[in-house]
Amino acid sequence: MSDRQVRRRSKITNFIPVNSPSFRGKEKEYLNECIDSGWISFEGPFVERFEDEFAKHHHRTNGVSVSNGTAALELAFNALELKPGDEVIMPSFTIISCARAILMTGATPVFVDVEIDSWNASPDAIINLISEKTKAILVVHTYGLPVNLLPLMKICEDRNIHIVEDVAEAIGLELENRLCGSFGAISTFSFYPNKHITTGEGGMILTDDKGFAEKCRLMRNLAFEGKRRFVHHHLAPNYRLTNMQAAIGLAQLENLAQTIEMKKTMGRTYLELLGGFDLIQLPLLKTSYAENIFWVFGILLNDVVNLDADEMINRLKLRGIGCREFFWPIHEQPVFKNESFYSEKNDFPISSKIARRGLYLPSGISLGKDEIDAVCRILRDILSANLK
Repeated sequence: MSDRQVRRRSKITNFIPVNSPSFRGKEKEYLNECIDSGWISFEGPFVERFEDEFAKHHHRTNGVSVSNGTAALELAFNALELKPGDEVIMPSFTIISCARAILMTGATPVFVDVEIDSWNASPDAIINLISEKTKAILVVHTYGLPVNLLPLMKICEDRNIHIVEDVAEAIGLELENRLCGSFGAISTFSFYPNKHITTGEGGMILTDDKGFAEKCRLMRNLAFEGKRRFVHHHLAPNYRLTNMQAAIGLAQLENLAQTIEMKKTMGRTYLELLGGFDLIQLPLLKTSYAENIFWVFGILLNDVVNLDADEMINRLKLRGIGCREFFWPIHEQPVFKNESFYSEKNDFPISSKIARRGLYLPSGISLGKDEIDAVCRILRDILSANLK
């Protein structure tokens, strides 16, 4: 079912989806240009335009578009030329793509727990894990608030440790008046439909390192090189973004500032309506170094609530509210049961807790005040009826 069909069905049934994309700019105009010109695949002008404009927006020198955020992570870590025995510090509380990208290089992920209020890893916790084996740190900005990576910059520079930023959930977010995605060696982005910029599926890699950029460009495109197209010196996937996807992305980028303001308004509205309701923990409005842009509006169920996140989501769904659970921590993923880092112990207690007690409410860009009112009213009703 298409996003448009989902939205149409939602209006008919009064179901409020957890998220839905918004197309308010020149998306149709640019798509028609692709169709009229015949340039619909990777080899089209919008790909380079989108890469250049996206890099320029983040004050980066190189942009490399790819087919999705997972591909961006994979190519980014491949460019670092990690090897078995190398370690990469990363949060356990994140999507599995992050760990997979590291493991594909032969390196080992070293997990850090997150803070209970920001749901991000703290710089002190990351610094405490740095060892002689540490070759990179994956900084994941979570749910609209950034990791305060400024204290990491000098340490990583002195020790020749690469910082990789995962900005999938933080497009347009500023850290000390500087855009996330402009720090470190490489930054990766996702353009999935629930992101602040969407191309349906898609991703981007940003870097100021020409060598890293060239490696990523080579390896996204089956490693075509040299005089003969079909003579290969490397094995590589096809992670190309199409001209049509890039056209949509460019139009979305042109409206990013408005999108961010709409998401901030959504977040502040939720905070106003749910403020003082002591059965849940609300996300931070801001920290000393950043203001929340509310990629999603997450909540934690307090211990007095006699429901876990899964049960709460089911109750809300029955009342016409779409929600989604928080990430399941990497150190507890069944697929990694035979890995040395797998643990059923309470090694990362905050990650484990918020995975079980956390969910995010409808957070679409076009979510209206009446819809937010309805979500909050129903949420309060369910919580008040399910206390220990």
